[in-house]
Amino acid sequence: MKIKNLSKEQLIISIDRLTRFKDPETKYLRVFKEIILTNLIEPKFKKSELDSMDYEKIVQYATEIINNSLAGKTSDFSINKKIKEYERSIFKTDKNTDKLLDNTINYEGIIKILPEEIPDNLKFLKHIGGENIDTGMFPIKKILLCEGITEEILLPRFAQMCNYNFSEHGIHVVSAGGKNQVVKYFYRFAECLKIPVFVLLDRDAVENKEQIIPKLRQIDKIHILKSGEFEDLLPKSLIIKTLNYLTENISVASVEGLDEAKSTVEFLEEFFRHRGLHEFKKADFAQAVVKNISESTDLSEEIKEIIKELNY
Repeated sequence: MKIKNLSKEQLIISIDRLTRFKDPETKYLRVFKEIILTNLIEPKFKKSELDSMDYEKIVQYATEIINNSLAGKTSDFSINKKIKEYERSIFKTDKNTDKLLDNTINYEGIIKILPEEIPDNLKFLKHIGGENIDTGMFPIKKILLCEGITEEILLPRFAQMCNYNFSEHGIHVVSAGGKNQVVKYFYRFAECLKIPVFVLLDRDAVENKEQIIPKLRQIDKIHILKSGEFEDLLPKSLIIKTLNYLTENISVASVEGLDEAKSTVEFLEEFFRHRGLHEFKKADFAQAVVKNISESTDLSEEIKEIIKELNY
């Protein structure tokens, strides 16, 4: 077998992708096949050949390329066993997926080349390898599936204010990008996950809720907002604090019309436009809100209710 070694950057990227929260069969096949196609010189395979190849053979080729790209060898595969146990605790696996997880990747060698600044999944890998470090939300124990980026950014901070830490409780937030996408995500999760899924939907997503209910497992839960969308749950005082923070170098923000506005987002879009600010973007505004959450009055009753329901 003739190979081209993976660079340090390629090794880190590959292992990062292998340890993310994703269906193991999908991610392992994708990463392994990509490594074989780009770094296996002899024998040379086409993608169509890999698609019909036995999983054990794919694992053999990819593992050898990875390990040959690292300095040193190992005979200790306890990390590999722990990764397999973890993946199987979250995902439903079959014999083929187990073949992918039964690999002999030299994770000890990988850990040695990881930089200091790494995502939570790689921190978790180091933790599995014996290092006592903060692993973020890993191990993942529950999925919070929501429509948009606002919920993804704000809910962890609101939860902290309620003495409920997402990281400590393994809450992994998935922002689907719309109510229809929430349904698609949930269908996939219900099929492949063993852990609970908490679904958060805007008020107008009643039909989507009805689509989800037939697939709902006993461990799952749905919350439909009583107000329109998540921004509508933000207390007026918190919105004012945030707008004053964003306009502090201009003048005190005028929030005339906020009480009468049918939609907080529509009000904010209009506010940004009339103030000559940059275009209103939900993610940017949510990040600014996070910086201004400081007291119990910054949480509406429904936000507190959502956090309480999450802790089921």
